[in-house]
Amino acid sequence: MKKIYITVIASLVLLSCGGDKKNSTEAVIEKGDLTQLRAKRGELITQSDALLAEIAKIDEAIGKLDENHKLALITTIAAKDTVFNHYLELQATVQTKQNIVLNAEYGGVLQQVYVKEGQKVSKGQTLAKIDDGGLGSQLAQMETQAALAKTTFERQQNLWNQKIGSEIQYLQAKTNYEAQVKAVSQMKAQIAKTVVRAPFSGTIDDIITEKGSVVGPGTPILRIVNLSDMYLEAEVPEKNIATVKKGTEVIVDFPILGETFNAKVTQASNYINPANRSFNIQIAVPSKNGQIKPNLTSKIQIKDYTNPKTIVVPISIISENAEGEQYLYVADNTTKDGQATAKKVIVKTGLTQGNYAEITEGIKNGDLVISEGARSVKDGQKVSIIK
Repeated sequence: MKKIYITVIASLVLLSCGGDKKNSTEAVIEKGDLTQLRAKRGELITQSDALLAEIAKIDEAIGKLDENHKLALITTIAAKDTVFNHYLELQATVQTKQNIVLNAEYGGVLQQVYVKEGQKVSKGQTLAKIDDGGLGSQLAQMETQAALAKTTFERQQNLWNQKIGSEIQYLQAKTNYEAQVKAVSQMKAQIAKTVVRAPFSGTIDDIITEKGSVVGPGTPILRIVNLSDMYLEAEVPEKNIATVKKGTEVIVDFPILGETFNAKVTQASNYINPANRSFNIQIAVPSKNGQIKPNLTSKIQIKDYTNPKTIVVPISIISENAEGEQYLYVADNTTKDGQATAKKVIVKTGLTQGNYAEITEGIKNGDLVISEGARSVKDGQKVSIIK
């Protein structure tokens, strides 16, 4: 059949070229006659149309006689056991336990702010001072009275030890001294409220109230943040409570920073929120040179399922019949020249991840699963595998 095809084509080509060398295309071009060139062009166009029509007729005849000419072209993928991981995708927010606003505990004029925004401070460092309204002077008087009460008490104690004086005098001196000491301690605690100190080491993020402002108890003065101990917080649906726990692997992605890294769940809450039926998890994150900040959002993928030995195929090649059964096609009875028979196989799928699905039943290791052309073949149809 191929020899007939080649012979006919060769004959048609010879006809298009013509046997007369004087009227050949090269000869007409050499003459340089415009009229003859146009005439030759029209002749070639007519011959080309006839040639194409003849080729179409030959193709039709070949299709009727050659079985291989009618085979559907497909590609296959060899099914093989592989590791399948499923990830739960959620959104998380960066939090830090050391991110607080320091409020005034005492009312008065904000006398001094000793720090600036962006300044690093140490735990216990004095950050601001509120005018004590004369409490310092009162403390000095009370300390003087306490010193006198102490002297009186010590003398009465010496006399009492020598059996001199009455017991009531001794007890009055002791009670007066102890009361003065307690009053001094209370005044010092009151004055301490006029001084704002750093509860932990960190950075001054914001000066909220400026020097000279009148403040009262609860008035915010400044914010201090420590970025060395941050974590991601996310809400996980309660259905995943058995698979998401402390130590579960997580892929963290900060799209806005272009940063992706692997981490683990550091804490899983034991409390389920009744409002949305979810529980909180925490994931420790590094500082990354200060780029990761509180309230920054991220995308996390929590690995909640792993099958170390299963077959995975593209979702696009899986179809469903009227009974709700899922199926795909495999290339059966494959020959050396790539010919095979398309065979429909009912399958059961597990979880999906991205564009792939886990096959739990129906396909075995080594099967040739039809990929390209899977939607156009039928059960029992002859196919040709493209290598």
